[in-house]
Amino acid sequence: MRYHKLSSSIFIENRKKFTSHLKPNALAIFTSNDMYPTSADAHLPFKQHSDILYLSGADQEESILVLFPDAHKESLREVLFLKETNDLIAVWEGAKYSKDEAFEMSGIKTVFWLSDFERVFNEMAVNAERIYINGNEHLRAHVETEMRHDRMNKWLKENYPGHEYERSQPILHRIRGTKSEHELEVMRIAADVTTKGYKRVLKFLKPGVWEYELEAEFMHEFLTNRSRGFAYTPIIAAGNNANVLHYIENNDQCKSGDLILFDVGAEYGNYTCDVTRCFPINGKFTDRQKEVYNAVLRVHEGAIAMLRPGTMLDAFHKEVGALMTKELLGLGLITAEDVANEDPAWPAYKKYFMHGTSHYLGLDVHDYGLWTIPVEEGMVFTVEPGIYIPEEGLGIRIEDDIVITKEGHENLTRAIPKTVEEIEAFMAN
Repeated sequence: MRYHKLSSSIFIENRKKFTSHLKPNALAIFTSNDMYPTSADAHLPFKQHSDILYLSGADQEESILVLFPDAHKESLREVLFLKETNDLIAVWEGAKYSKDEAFEMSGIKTVFWLSDFERVFNEMAVNAERIYINGNEHLRAHVETEMRHDRMNKWLKENYPGHEYERSQPILHRIRGTKSEHELEVMRIAADVTTKGYKRVLKFLKPGVWEYELEAEFMHEFLTNRSRGFAYTPIIAAGNNANVLHYIENNDQCKSGDLILFDVGAEYGNYTCDVTRCFPINGKFTDRQKEVYNAVLRVHEGAIAMLRPGTMLDAFHKEVGALMTKELLGLGLITAEDVANEDPAWPAYKKYFMHGTSHYLGLDVHDYGLWTIPVEEGMVFTVEPGIYIPEEGLGIRIEDDIVITKEGHENLTRAIPKTVEEIEAFMAN
């Protein structure tokens, strides 16, 4: 792995949190993601399933984790199954985890090769009353591909039809939304790497450069800081491209007088950072750009101030909508009549700010977390209001990563220039 080895205490703590929610005499099973083929004999780069990562740190294909906290045999309470390495695999792909390396990584003492899975799992399953299966129950999920955990769930129900079945996802959504201090340490590294990338790109930004050249500058900085690269497909949108919310082509030239929107974050140790900034390509905001930018910034800072323990997310988003309504009225983009006649399901401000303000952040960019409980210490959210005016070729979004603390918040990405004055001063130097 490229990143520094993470402490096994992260995964030991995560497993304790998860198993504390299991019903009596239950086991839970988690699988790796597939290696996805493209064509001929090619595959996409492997990306591990975040659930098995969260609970074990196993960053390798074909891994299986089984947790059975009430097992009579202590050795079968936590079991990790791994692909056995051999000389051929070592030559062509590089060696896989040894059993000692797997223990050092995960803190799991019992490690078997996959060839032993059915035998060992049967011994566990016949002594369990119920099995927790895993799936993808994220609010934004839209999955058409059958995944490895889907095939595992079918196999379990065919071979163990008499067991009761439960879902792991409700537990994971509850516990993964709140990060441990160990996890936050890794997220701070991802934020630091991202900050270095932004500062590098700001020095490179000028009229005439291409969006993809700026993408390359980010990647250079991320890789040299032990990141595997982008936490998500980067958005580098000059001029009117910023009004396409998920613009990922990154193939236009930057023109003097335009703004450029960067929605870019680094991944470190599989934990993600998610940041958006808008910069003037020639180093100076026009009066109109400054006016709209500062309106977004006021909403951004106001939203951050609202995020504290006890806040309900639905109410939070409504309050941010009220802030944005006020700013859009001040900019003359909407009228009092528009607000008075608005559809409550799609308020007037949505014409210029059509996406949400915040989402959970962690191993996934849109991470697990419940929207039905109060915000609590240790949760991490993005805060990302924006104003998009296609008729003016102007799209502005400002996004930071916010950790909820006992007294308020910690901004992981505040060191990236954000105010008009900070941005112009940095670019002038």
